[in-house]
Amino acid sequence: MTRAALVNQIKTKKSFLCVGLDTDLAKIPTHLLDDEDPIFSFNKAIIEATEDLCVAYKPNIAFYECYGEKGWRSLQKTWETLPKNCLSIADAKRGDIGNTSTRYAKAFFDQEVSGLGFDAITIAPYMGHDSVIPFLDIPDKWSIVLALTSNPGSKDFQNFTNPSGTELFEYVLKKVKVWGTPENTMFVVGATRGEGFLKVRQHVPDHFLLVPGVGAQGGSLQEVCQYGMNKECGLLVNSTRGIIYASDGKDFAERAREEASKLQKEMQTELEKAEIILAQ
Repeated sequence: MTRAALVNQIKTKKSFLCVGLDTDLAKIPTHLLDDEDPIFSFNKAIIEATEDLCVAYKPNIAFYECYGEKGWRSLQKTWETLPKNCLSIADAKRGDIGNTSTRYAKAFFDQEVSGLGFDAITIAPYMGHDSVIPFLDIPDKWSIVLALTSNPGSKDFQNFTNPSGTELFEYVLKKVKVWGTPENTMFVVGATRGEGFLKVRQHVPDHFLLVPGVGAQGGSLQEVCQYGMNKECGLLVNSTRGIIYASDGKDFAERAREEASKLQKEMQTELEKAEIILAQ
């Protein structure tokens, strides 16, 4: 999916919602556990219930690869089911030396090789340019690089400040943005970091940001938009638990839709406020 196509979907659906598919067998409705592939059954129902309300889906790869071959089959079937007008993100957080990253890129981007053809992948940049560029070298694909996350341990490294006053996450932004472009590179910025978006936007005003942490993790959509939105929106706000686990009963898909719809309506308001779409 190109940037222009993504922006068009945001305007058409009046949404910049990304639904996370971190599908846990211990949390899905128990009536699905007798299915041949409970993970896929759950994902398919969630996708069908929400596809008109979101612009992206993000399976977290750990929730699939932990089940070995069966998990990878569930992942492949899930990817095949994702609507083509939604950005498909492999939340894999890969990052290794060049020849290894090249194989990771094939694993998630090259359908002929692996059976998977995701539009985007999350990347850990700690090992430097040769761990990121093999992903950027794949035409028409997105690299989403970890920058400023909101997990408890994020401050162990990301806020380290050098003598000139530059924090480590800022240095990551400054380095990575010259390896790619706003057409193929995004950054992960956690919703609970609030005004940290101001610093992020100083360095990457035009890039899209993938923003986890709204909903169950306590991040504020309004605050994210206040500090992080740009003239084309520039945000993909992810919600996982608040949507996919809204119910553990047979109404799980309907309840997921209800929660996704609430977020979509809030996003529409923010898009109208920013004059990215016309007010209804």
